[in-house]
Amino acid sequence: MLDLKVYQSPIKPTWCPGCGDYGILNAVKNALAQLEIRPHEVMFVSGIGCGSKLPDYMNANGFTTIHGRSLPIAMGAKLANPDLQVICVTGDGDGYGIGGNHFLSIMRRNPDLVHVVEDNMVYGLTKGQYSPTSPHGFVTSTSPDGSIEVAFNPVATAINGGATFVARGFSGDPKHLATLIAAAVRHRGYALVDVLQACVVYNKINTYDFYRQRVYKLEEAGHDPTDRDGAWRRAQEWGERIPIGVLYQVAGQPTYEAQVNALAAGPVAKRPLAPLTAAQANALRREFV
Repeated sequence: MLDLKVYQSPIKPTWCPGCGDYGILNAVKNALAQLEIRPHEVMFVSGIGCGSKLPDYMNANGFTTIHGRSLPIAMGAKLANPDLQVICVTGDGDGYGIGGNHFLSIMRRNPDLVHVVEDNMVYGLTKGQYSPTSPHGFVTSTSPDGSIEVAFNPVATAINGGATFVARGFSGDPKHLATLIAAAVRHRGYALVDVLQACVVYNKINTYDFYRQRVYKLEEAGHDPTDRDGAWRRAQEWGERIPIGVLYQVAGQPTYEAQVNALAAGPVAKRPLAPLTAAQANALRREFV
């Protein structure tokens, strides 16, 4: 196991004290250390939001994109260099709301990347508006009468949408969360890890105590993650009991990059650059002049 210090960034986190993002950051570091993935072997791609600052706090390759667009850019990085371990980090608003169209598309394409969603059920960075996963009736500064929208169920959508690995973790149990992220990294294909986390400033309902009283571990309940129907039923559980762990996993599905003929010669990022011929150079000049 690698020393966690190899991932230590000189940049100090600016998250609020008690934010669930700290637990997620620790879980990510521990997962990589367990798998002995070195900083130069991993690429973090994030969007905009509190949790999307995570690449700044890791000594590793990182790319912060625009709001809701991290998944296609993460997929582009994987296509350019399939040997790179790509981890996409978004919030629930970034990943399921503004980037919801990419979330649906990434599942059916099945690129070999991990998608960690910090699901605090609120837009924390922009001062507490309700998000796609906020419960019905959730009161915020922009919904003083309570949200009238139905909460989005990301894990059920992922199971139905073709994701080959679907898990849910809890930031208040970073050790268990690390095992889920490590399993997602080992999986070949698109792997969603939806993380229930507390926003200690803007969400006074879904707190650490709220989750600790309700979460239970699927592996201790005898759940079979290869049973799609069983996974679907578990994905509907919410209220007095909330399952965490690997809900669904199917092996053997081809990844997107494995089916791209242009990659048969190896990663594009590692191919030598061929010099331009005179004709190619002239054509390029005419295109831009």
